[in-house]
Amino acid sequence: MSKRILIVTGDAGEGYEAWYAFHRFQEEGMAPVVASVSAKRLHMVLHDFEPGWDTYIEKPGYGIEATVAFARVDPAEFDAVLIVGGRAPEFLRHNARLVDIVRDMHRAGKWIFSICHGIQVLVAAGVVSGRTVTCYEHVRLEVEMAGGTWDPRQGVRDGRLVTAQTWQSHPEFYREVFACLREA
Repeated sequence: MSKRILIVTGDAGEGYEAWYAFHRFQEEGMAPVVASVSAKRLHMVLHDFEPGWDTYIEKPGYGIEATVAFARVDPAEFDAVLIVGGRAPEFLRHNARLVDIVRDMHRAGKWIFSICHGIQVLVAAGVVSGRTVTCYEHVRLEVEMAGGTWDPRQGVRDGRLVTAQTWQSHPEFYREVFACLREA
């Protein structure tokens, strides 16, 4: 039976992170399912770095279809959850049902993966305290205020939690993600 992976994102999620994950899980014979606040076509974005800017810039990106709403997600049906970065986690972290899904999966000992700003959802779910994680460097303060330790590596595993800094971390992150999923 193939593994089912819940990919969490929303409007203004990082499109490259969402599509890369979706395709990589399919390539490995797994069943990715995109979930959001509602089942709909999501407006994704592209974050990049421009010379002379102190922070990243945002442009429209490829859209992706969320096929299930958080309200209809049964965490027991999934082997892992991946929270995609971008700006979406900024508002998704306030969704009580999503926070419950992450907590339920954490309590069940399932894999929890997060890229970039996705860590904001993990902070809201209370699963970062006492853990070593990574994320986009400008979200580091939230990790530390939540009792976590920020690690500068591109991909970090702490128990059943695997985190990455940005889409530039894909090689290191997905090597670890698939090693974890093969051992489960």
